[in-house]
Amino acid sequence: MRSHELTPGRTFGVVFDHGENFFETLNAFCRTNNVRQGYIPMFIAGFAHVDIVGTCEQLTDPLAPVWSKVHLTNVEAVGGGTIAHDEANDTISPHVHVSVGLKEHSATGHTSHLLAAEVQFLTEMVLVEITSPQMRRIPNPALYDVPLLHFDREE
Repeated sequence: MRSHELTPGRTFGVVFDHGENFFETLNAFCRTNNVRQGYIPMFIAGFAHVDIVGTCEQLTDPLAPVWSKVHLTNVEAVGGGTIAHDEANDTISPHVHVSVGLKEHSATGHTSHLLAAEVQFLTEMVLVEITSPQMRRIPNPALYDVPLLHFDREE
């Protein structure tokens, strides 16, 4: 386990507009407001389409991460996540999970890691900036190179 006391900075309410690309808009917001790291306690959204991690195929290694995607359309979503700083590319490295319901299929639900999304009507988000410690993602070779969240000054 890793933990570190977080020092919160500014708290933002962010509204994404119809037709916007979720991650491009999140990146633009962070760049405009100089937010390098933080967390998203929750957001609600309508998405025209999403790509989330998933598969219908049998897994050769059930312990390995799934890298394939499932494409869903016309969904309602609730989600949250973290934002770390990607030093190499001087950008943010978001990690967002969502639960989505397919509107035309009795709101049948799917939950997974969000890979891509286009806003349909709205996305309303609370984003809390973290001023310290620095949060970054470090690939772990012992765990399939999954980039795990780390805090500077960890023991």
